[in-house]
Amino acid sequence: MNKKTATRRVLATAGVCLAGAMLTACQSTTSAPIAASTTTDPAIATTTSPAVVAATTTSAPVSTTPPPAPPTTQAAAPTQQAAVPTLGTSAWAPPDAKGYGTVKPATIFNGGDPSGLVNGVIWSGWGSTKATGSGTAEYIAPGQSDASGTQAAATVVAFDLGTCNGKLMYQEIEWYFPEDGQSFNSNSYINICTGAYHNM
Repeated sequence: MNKKTATRRVLATAGVCLAGAMLTACQSTTSAPIAASTTTDPAIATTTSPAVVAATTTSAPVSTTPPPAPPTTQAAAPTQQAAVPTLGTSAWAPPDAKGYGTVKPATIFNGGDPSGLVNGVIWSGWGSTKATGSGTAEYIAPGQSDASGTQAAATVVAFDLGTCNGKLMYQEIEWYFPEDGQSFNSNSYINICTGAYHNM
């Protein structure tokens, strides 16, 4: 073997060794498994834990329960209206009588004789123990006949407020003529619950 041939073999052998070394180095870098990163430093870690993902992607649960209804106030029970008295009752009066058994009648008529008629009555104090009305009635002077009577201002007084046959009413009535010197006399009246006349 000459010198050139020996040199070629040495170079060839070295190349084979170099190639083999490189192949071994490649195998050692490609076949070895890459260990998963175990770092826990948030600045270094490239993966996010499932708990963090769940916490950042899951919204707070929305309540489906309707809000409580606002409190309601119970309406106050209506109070019973106070009874309003009537002017006696019509049970005792004749069919053509007027005003009895009603509230604040503008016309009062005992029936029959025109001297028992009072028109245009305006009342005050209705509902109190004594109610007073002002109207016009036929005035018959002492000793005169009914035919000679004249119209005059009359004051009507309804009194003795109480219960008759279970109903609230004024049980007595009287009217007089103040312009002719007359005044209220509680002993002269008509009982408009029973129809009885007293000292008239």
